[in-house]
Amino acid sequence: MKTVLITGCSSGFGLEIASFFLAQGWKVVATMRTPHQDLLPPSQNLKILALDVTSPESIHAALDAAGPVGVLVNNAGIGWLNAVEGTSMETARDLFETNTLGTIAMTQAVLPQMRERQEGVIVNVTSSVTLKPLPLLSVYTASKAAVNAFTESAALELEAFNVRVRIVLPGRAPQTRFGDTARSRLQKQGGFPEAYSSVVAGVFASWEKQSESALTQPGDVAEAVWRAATDPSSPLRIPAGADAEALAS
Repeated sequence: MKTVLITGCSSGFGLEIASFFLAQGWKVVATMRTPHQDLLPPSQNLKILALDVTSPESIHAALDAAGPVGVLVNNAGIGWLNAVEGTSMETARDLFETNTLGTIAMTQAVLPQMRERQEGVIVNVTSSVTLKPLPLLSVYTASKAAVNAFTESAALELEAFNVRVRIVLPGRAPQTRFGDTARSRLQKQGGFPEAYSSVVAGVFASWEKQSESALTQPGDVAEAVWRAATDPSSPLRIPAGADAEALAS
């Protein structure tokens, strides 16, 4: 029975991915900064572990507790919505530390065991915002686009060791807590710059016009990650959700 380790499982996509793999009979290591043992149904195939992808010590401890990992899903991330002028360098560094460098650190940590076994899959969850330039998402998009580029090059390096690397690109999923987290961070930093009020109004107006059927559901992302993990013929980039698929076409 294969083991999948998923980062960022406290809510949203990560929680859905963990539930999906458990339902398929896999061993699941669901990780999050602050573990909550009641988020998933009790199972002998489930471990819930603490993991901060920005901490080398936390990564080492989690992998020691996880045991052999067949599939790594780099899902942990933080959201952000603001103009370049409204984004402090502290926020920019936080975004890259978690979204980009956290993904690289986790990949580096599991590669020795996968390389030695000559087997493994790494799935990096980024975003469909990397497929089309959008206002107020410049810094967030940069942190995710960097992961896309990293993944594409790493995939070539790891072919020789039978380690597959894939990208899953979810669309907008307002029903997850991702947007709430971004709004909370935005409020702490003082909101949008007043000079950009018309830009902000236009962005929110476009979202209100977006049909529910054209959004991404957490289940769409779980299915895309499952495909990436289990189908060797899957493409390098896999859009997840109706809106993501439309952007990718």
